Amino acid sequence: MSSTQFTKKIALIDCNSFYVSCERLFNPKIRKKPVVVLSNNDGCIISRSNEAKALGIKMGEPYFKAKNIIIKNNVHVFSSNYSLYGDLSRRVMRTLKRFNSDIEVYSIDEAFMDLSNFSDKEIEEVGKEIRNTVLQWTGIPTSIGIAKTKTLSKIANHIAKKKKSGVTSLIGIENIDPILEKIEINDVWGVGRQLTKFYQKHGVYNAKQLKNKSNTWIKKCSNVLSSRTAMELRGIPCIDLETTQSKRKSCVVSRSFGKRVEHFQELKEAVANYCLNASEKIRSENLVAKAITVFVRTSPFQRNFGYYSNSKTIDFPIATNNSIETVTAAVSILEDIFRHGCRYQKAGVMLTGLSNENNKENLFSSEKDEKINRLMRSMDNTNYRYGRSTLSLASAGVYKKWNMRRDHSSKIDTADFYSLPRIKAT
Repeated sequence: MSSTQFTKKIALIDCNSFYVSCERLFNPKIRKKPVVVLSNNDGCIISRSNEAKALGIKMGEPYFKAKNIIIKNNVHVFSSNYSLYGDLSRRVMRTLKRFNSDIEVYSIDEAFMDLSNFSDKEIEEVGKEIRNTVLQWTGIPTSIGIAKTKTLSKIANHIAKKKKSGVTSLIGIENIDPILEKIEINDVWGVGRQLTKFYQKHGVYNAKQLKNKSNTWIKKCSNVLSSRTAMELRGIPCIDLETTQSKRKSCVVSRSFGKRVEHFQELKEAVANYCLNASEKIRSENLVAKAITVFVRTSPFQRNFGYYSNSKTIDFPIATNNSIETVTAAVSILEDIFRHGCRYQKAGVMLTGLSNENNKENLFSSEKDEKINRLMRSMDNTNYRYGRSTLSLASAGVYKKWNMRRDHSSKIDTADFYSLPRIKAT
């Protein structure tokens, strides 16, 4: 299906209301009904169905402020379930790679893909095929925007979300100004709040006006990134696809507690759990850490209690991804930085100095190390098969009263067979 007519064609595939779509996938009863998903500790609204948007529920709005509208209109509310969303995101990205292995995973619910091998005439049909395949294989609806540049594909995607087909191509449109004129400047990719104020102050209110500004004016009044944005709006590619993911340099796991934590034992359990999660993450990427940092803090808004924040870092004798070693080190740090009488709001663990576990300097290990490594692999395999925390360390505790508030959790875990919906056949 390749063509000699070569035009750069970049597609942006964006999952529609992704967190809501994930919840709906396992609960068909809430399809076509207003649904919202909440942030950590059920704080703010971070995903809304179209039906919820129509009720005037705003993105980022605190849950308690929207509660009256939610109750009045029987809006279905879910606590965030990141293990579910992460798994479905990986499935979507794997499906996209069936069309082109070189994709840029931009976020948990977005990816850029180069479709330059397809002709101008067939490109929109290709977009529809991608959309239908993702929906059939994963159950997740998407919108797809196709254009000559990443910035224009973002705009095309913005338009696609309002179309029944869910696909918009700007390829082959000679005069794009009427389209850009309808795109407000704050909706242009790469234009943040401060830059929006700056542009509006200088009479730039939409994408067309920015596109038609001279390079001299943009460079003089703004910055290099703005110049790239303007060039991309003109259909000149300036921002490459980042198809190779660089190895991460650190891994952070932190949470705000569902209630204030005062006792060392509870804080120790939380930190141990964060260590387990961080260690599991870097093991899955075949990485080891050279150092670990633990940090704790109280709420800066507690007027009756003094604010306290502290952290400490220690190096491992040998780079490791062993949960036993990371937890032991973290507890040692916590003993040093814990202050009695504080009501802790948040704690976290950061593994740093990450490198490939197969590097030469990481290959010197004893028989004891090999046994522990096998134990870690067995633990990971068991938890993957039967659900996270099926196997854990005693230091991580059992009841976890400090855990995040998740009063509206769907409790769906694709790694846990027993949590999946059941269909009874008669």
